[in-house]
Amino acid sequence: MKQVYIIKDRHPRLLLFFAGWGADETPFKDYQPADSDYMLCYDYRTLEFDASLLKEYREINVIGWSMGVWAATQVMGKLQETDTALVIKNSIAINGTPYPIDDTYGIPTAIYHGTLEGLTGPSLHKFLRRMCFNGEAFKEFLNITPRRPLEELKEELAEIERMYLSLPAASFYWQQAVVGNNDRIIPPDNQLNAWRKEAEISRKTLRVHYTEDAHYQVELFRYYLQEIWTKD
Repeated sequence: MKQVYIIKDRHPRLLLFFAGWGADETPFKDYQPADSDYMLCYDYRTLEFDASLLKEYREINVIGWSMGVWAATQVMGKLQETDTALVIKNSIAINGTPYPIDDTYGIPTAIYHGTLEGLTGPSLHKFLRRMCFNGEAFKEFLNITPRRPLEELKEELAEIERMYLSLPAASFYWQQAVVGNNDRIIPPDNQLNAWRKEAEISRKTLRVHYTEDAHYQVELFRYYLQEIWTKD
């Protein structure tokens, strides 16, 4: 896993954002959370995470998007088991679940395998188009789309499945979840199923925000990566 600082100004709090499959910092580097350092995590070919970078923060806000919800669940869940001093003030999942490959709670297995086995330049282009709300949004996204090699993306998909099937389930409390009704990557009904399950397991309040957004929606990131922190 890569951990990239977008803002490192020695603020006492950190916005820790786990991006989705195939991501890098390009689409997310211009967001400016108020009075906060900002670290982006991506490339889930491994879940190796340098937890020492979190030691200097009094408060951490965790956001996961898409496959980053699963990655954050694994990483932060295990960290909380070993570091009781770790203070997570907010945790927000956006268009993702802790069950990335699941016919009921995530991406249906056949669709996931089809994406992996048929991944080419043109099929990736179609995938990115489905992430976006409409043609105009897609054109804007193409200006900031990640530029990682295709073979790397294939490896990441394969490793995510391998780890998901082999690693023990992690327990991490997501306080809020955002589910976009126009998500064409992870079925909205599956997301809702997952969050009902998580609420039952944790026996804690989990606020679900049901929106009309697509899987990748600039307005969501503008709010949750930037504007929400001005309300503190």
